[in-house]
Amino acid sequence: MTIMNGRFGRKISRRQMLKVGAGAAALVAAAKLNFPGGAFADEAGPEVKGARLGFIALTDAAPLFVAKEKGFFAKYGMPDVTVEKQTSWGTTRDNLVLGSEGNGIDGAHILTPMPYLMTAGLVTQNNVPTPMHILARLDLNCQGISVGNEYADLKVGLDAAPLKAALDKKKASGKSVKAAMTFPGGTHDLWIRYWMAAGGIDPDRDIETIVVPPPQMVANMKVHTMDVLCVGEPWNEQLIHQKAGYSALTTGEIWKDHPEKALGMRAAWVEKHPRAAKALLMAVMEALQWCDKEENKDELAAISAKRQWMNVPVADIIERIKGNFDYGDGRVVKNSPLLMKFWRDHASYPFQSHDLWFITENMRWGQFPRSTDAKALIAKVNREDLWKDAAKTLGVAAADIPTSTSRGKETLFDGKVFDPENPDAYLKSLTIKRIEV
Repeated sequence: MTIMNGRFGRKISRRQMLKVGAGAAALVAAAKLNFPGGAFADEAGPEVKGARLGFIALTDAAPLFVAKEKGFFAKYGMPDVTVEKQTSWGTTRDNLVLGSEGNGIDGAHILTPMPYLMTAGLVTQNNVPTPMHILARLDLNCQGISVGNEYADLKVGLDAAPLKAALDKKKASGKSVKAAMTFPGGTHDLWIRYWMAAGGIDPDRDIETIVVPPPQMVANMKVHTMDVLCVGEPWNEQLIHQKAGYSALTTGEIWKDHPEKALGMRAAWVEKHPRAAKALLMAVMEALQWCDKEENKDELAAISAKRQWMNVPVADIIERIKGNFDYGDGRVVKNSPLLMKFWRDHASYPFQSHDLWFITENMRWGQFPRSTDAKALIAKVNREDLWKDAAKTLGVAAADIPTSTSRGKETLFDGKVFDPENPDAYLKSLTIKRIEV
């Protein structure tokens, strides 16, 4: 058997054809290994080669650092993705409102409640909504509440009640008392409010809450700007290393395996570039898997510490990502199950029930109106459908893909139970709140 090849009419034998076919098959197989999501060997690739992603200098932004440095964005057909440092969560919000077409950003490592607050127009200029999507969760656990050295003798821990008496005494002397968080209605705001309220401290009446960007927390604690703060790592660890205070608790003690940051994207960008959104998501998911492997933790800390990312000593990062917590007050915990989780235990899956808790807590404190249709809002923002699609293309085992959008009832440290089927019952059980239920 022969066929004619090209305009010169060269004959190719059947044996040569088989060799060509085998070579082509090998190329396809190699492509599938290098681009398992297809960029996808069996479907059209991303509509664009890049996107602009923002991040704040926090350990839980590491999956974006890794996706860039390890070439995962390029692997899935997005070599021109940029990962850009933001100075604060307010700056992140403003740049997301602008979008890359307005010299802003297309997506970000973001506090989970922020896409909801932005979509509802509650934290944007003139209350103009900026529709957002959550594509994945980036981590569970490992934020911290730290206390200044002024309260060293109290050794404040999970129970905030001893701090209340000290704060009341300080206020009676005519001095101000302040609690710092990173963004109104954000995760750190909700963790510190929950902890204080459980200890009898009204976060709106007994103390002034102030906003401080995460990288500025340690410097501000050194000059006594605040009495207590809530922030992500590595800043609680750095606070101890610089002898500016100590850790009262890690937030996993408030709620074991609680959700934290998310990969948030402008809805308009996702809808315009659905294949690029999937490629981005797959790259980040592979990075999340990489970050969660114990054998990668030292390299993870070294990457994150770099100047273009967090610009801190590796020592400020390494121990807590391994689950080793020195609280700075004599307490030391090794191999804690409350370490930052990136992939294990469904860490990356954007459970809708988790988002409902954040919306419910923000109703509690007046950030969301009581009349908010939380389920309708979640349906607009949460894109767990995209997560599942990306996971299947990536070859994630079926056991690692949740079948429910709810993780079920959650019990917090003070015994309060959040049932996503009955958030009103949860609100009624809380003694300190801004709303009537």
